[in-house]
Amino acid sequence: MKKLITLFFAFVIVGLSSLNAQDANNPWLIGIGVNAVDSYPTNVGDSNFPGQSTWFDEYFNATDHWNILPFPSSVSVSRYLGSNFSAGIFGSVNKITKVGDASTYSGKSINDFSYYGVDGFFKYSFAQLINSESFEPFIKIGGGYSWIDKIGAGTVNGGLGFNWFFTNKKNIGLNVQSTYKHAFEDYLIPHFQHNVGITFKLGSKDTDKDGIKDKDDACPEVPGLPEFNGCPDSDGDGVQDSEDECPEVAGLPEFNGCPDTDGDGIADKDDRCPKVAGLKELNGCPDSDGDGIADIDDKCPNEKGTAANNGCPEVEVDNTQDLIDALAKTIFFEFDSAELTPENQITLNKIADLIEQNNKVYNLTIEGYADNVGAKSYNQTLSERRAQAVADYLTRTGVTPENVSTVGYGEENPVAANNTKEGRAQNRRSEVKIKVTSK
Repeated sequence: MKKLITLFFAFVIVGLSSLNAQDANNPWLIGIGVNAVDSYPTNVGDSNFPGQSTWFDEYFNATDHWNILPFPSSVSVSRYLGSNFSAGIFGSVNKITKVGDASTYSGKSINDFSYYGVDGFFKYSFAQLINSESFEPFIKIGGGYSWIDKIGAGTVNGGLGFNWFFTNKKNIGLNVQSTYKHAFEDYLIPHFQHNVGITFKLGSKDTDKDGIKDKDDACPEVPGLPEFNGCPDSDGDGVQDSEDECPEVAGLPEFNGCPDTDGDGIADKDDRCPKVAGLKELNGCPDSDGDGIADIDDKCPNEKGTAANNGCPEVEVDNTQDLIDALAKTIFFEFDSAELTPENQITLNKIADLIEQNNKVYNLTIEGYADNVGAKSYNQTLSERRAQAVADYLTRTGVTPENVSTVGYGEENPVAANNTKEGRAQNRRSEVKIKVTSK
């Protein structure tokens, strides 16, 4: 009996060492149980092995026919291969005191014969077919080698059984199985081997502890949700962080997870006026008087005006100098551009008309500016081009070229902060400084 116990623990050590040597992301199953050997209902009664009966006759007659040790006597280790298949090994020890109804075995009186078995198997699980995480019926086939009273032979095996995982994590379960082992040699009796034990799921790694194994987790180092394959949704808006343009504030799927606070159909991140509903063409800002100028930029939001006059109505003033000064400060350029916009051309036409209508000599200094995006040297050149573009346009409209000079200041003398989109837009400008000399 000491030899049986020693062999059993040898199987346990081999199984566990094999398990620890594998990749941590490969799922493993290890089982420890009690086995019973039964040669009675195997339909092989002949001169070599008398005392057997027909298939499955007294299959459950454990009292008369089963050989059972009163302590754990089997160990198994298996690895999941994919597509519901697993492969593994099964080792067992036992003591044989019953061989069917016979009193002898291979010419010897039956008296505490030893039994050893080492078997490999392939198992097919039906758990997915029945959509169950707890109950796993299976079939298995394989082969191995068995010894009774030191007489050994190869066997081909087939069996069925089930695992019932009864813990919340579905990692510990009851294993029940029955296997028929048919010998290749006529000196080893075919037999059934039944097994009941406890089985443990081991090996699958879940680094972020979110209940989703690393091999199935798209974000294995950050706790996440099953519906996003293990990736998080920090703001709980139904858009996973990796696809959420605003992952820290709850938003709407149609805006890639960003909010639209004022409900105007423009996401807050793109809305110049996110707390008040506005127009798409004005970047989400309202235009109360309908003059095409956002209220935020309109000096006269309650009455229609013009862009050239900052949203206020055009008014005739007697002071031509003041009007020219005002117009000269409304020349703005698009990003990285020295081309005059239609609004700029309107402004410059007005300046040219005022100069022509007055009997005075005007010495004009055209100043060009840029925001701080890009290299200083590039912005210096860009500011000079902007000043020259204004000067060229004015001289084409009839302003005397000799009375026009240009200077570029690059990023210097900003009129607004360059750390905002609006501020940079105001710094991309040209100004006209006028010195009046009467004729």
